[in-house]
Amino acid sequence: MIRVLSGRVLVLEPAFDLELARSVLEPTGASVELATDARGDDVVALLVGPDQPVGRPEIDRLPALRAVATCSVGFDHVDVAAAEERGVVVANVPDYCVEEMADSTLALLLSLLRGVVLLDRSVRDGVWDDHAAGPLARLAGTRLGIVGFGRIGRAVAERTLALGMEVWAHDPIVPDEAIATAGARPSSLDNLLAACGAVTLHCPLNAQTEGLLGRRELGLMPDGAILVNTARAGLVDVEAVDDALVAGRLAAAAFDGWTTEPPDELPAWPNLVLTPHAAWFSPEAEAAAYRRPVEAIRDVLEGRETRDRVTPQ
Repeated sequence: MIRVLSGRVLVLEPAFDLELARSVLEPTGASVELATDARGDDVVALLVGPDQPVGRPEIDRLPALRAVATCSVGFDHVDVAAAEERGVVVANVPDYCVEEMADSTLALLLSLLRGVVLLDRSVRDGVWDDHAAGPLARLAGTRLGIVGFGRIGRAVAERTLALGMEVWAHDPIVPDEAIATAGARPSSLDNLLAACGAVTLHCPLNAQTEGLLGRRELGLMPDGAILVNTARAGLVDVEAVDDALVAGRLAAAAFDGWTTEPPDELPAWPNLVLTPHAAWFSPEAEAAAYRRPVEAIRDVLEGRETRDRVTPQ
């Protein structure tokens, strides 16, 4: 084995399996240690979680740094541009939980369209009324708009097309031909929002997508539409969602995660379903989430290209 770099690998996310990390990385000549802060002239790599920011200041104070790997799909907490300037590789795990994310999106979508959560709450409140959730949608023929047609968006399309839903999709990066080949109708964002009674979000959070759905965009949606966001909460103006729910323009919404986790104060909207950033989870996905970043660090330390490298947005 060629040893290219030696030094310390700091594990800033305690959920990583230290024994696994050591068994994979110590043969390269690196040492692995759990840390609460990223400091040291001999630190060659960082293993981080999605809630641990690695910005320019952290990168600049680590002169030997060669890699940052995060156990998440999202990497907006890492300053990829600053890393690129320094020749630091940033790696994520873009496909470890595609099936879980698509399944959770479908579960939330169905719970809103069929009123599952509202009906359960009404029964627990002592109300036995099959109309307590208002009109319930027939899935077949419901027009679904998918915003972000990467791995997860495509997997959601496969599932919802099988249920007879009419699927539209918007993604400025994916060619219209690829969207159409997957069985969805390519659309601009505005046209999709105006045409679809249900919308799901599957975009990364970055400078281009932050606040993607604000008051203007939510105002384009048909009265009684629903919104499902299993991506980052920052894609949406949540105050505008509040107003739309209160006014009845949105019939319901579901978020997996919030702008602050856990929320400082739970939203009081009865027609909001909120899950604790759990859409990714299964034992299989969890194992991959913590194994793949370690393997990416090993690749960098041994001078190999890693399949999970990300590029500046």
